[in-house]
Amino acid sequence: MKIKMIVTDLDGTLLKDDKSVTEFTRNVLKQCRAKGIKTALATARGHPEKLVPVELFDGRITNNGAVIIADNVVYRRNMSYQEARPLLMACDKRGLKMTSQDIDMHYTNFDISAIWPHIKGFEIVDFSKHEIDSDKICMENGSPDDIEFMRQNLSDNMYLTVTRDNLAMVMHRDATKSKAVATLAKHWGIEQEEIAVFGDDMNDIDMLEYAGAGVAMGNALDEVKTAAGYICDTNENDGLAKWLEENAL
Repeated sequence: MKIKMIVTDLDGTLLKDDKSVTEFTRNVLKQCRAKGIKTALATARGHPEKLVPVELFDGRITNNGAVIIADNVVYRRNMSYQEARPLLMACDKRGLKMTSQDIDMHYTNFDISAIWPHIKGFEIVDFSKHEIDSDKICMENGSPDDIEFMRQNLSDNMYLTVTRDNLAMVMHRDATKSKAVATLAKHWGIEQEEIAVFGDDMNDIDMLEYAGAGVAMGNALDEVKTAAGYICDTNENDGLAKWLEENAL
């Protein structure tokens, strides 16, 4: 197997349940880079540098594919505030806790520190007057009816996905992990079949299906395992590093 590019999700994949990265995994990634293999992370998070040693990666895909960073921002696909505003206002009127996020800040209708205490950069705003484009819109812990309400209020340029921990996320239809992986691979001159990706959640499925080697974690959802070409050990047992050690090194 000729692997020239490695892309990994964070939560439930690269990270253990306590959000740490083991020394074994760090060493394997360093060995891959020393071998000339490009490494990237792909996460729904906006600021992965708060959790992982970004020096292990040549590139970062954040906000579920809305932003790609490789030395600088090489791609950004967001939703204009004019398009995002009707959804945000409708959800706000329904009483839902909503957040609109760009690269630097969360704009919200509630105090998000009560849910995400690690997030310091946020501002409570009136969505009817909000004029900042959005990389990602989130609703935390909504009911199935709330999620369906969001879905019914999407524009044609939006899509919605829900993670295993019940976070509903809305992005531009072109802001997906698979499209971001393809864009980053083109930036580096790497072919589709030379890419190995790792994931565990629903928003990883499209990139698992896209890559030459789509690897689901042992702890992944059943739907994710079905979409993958390979299944490795769990995130708690260095599944990603073990697979790379055997197949890439």
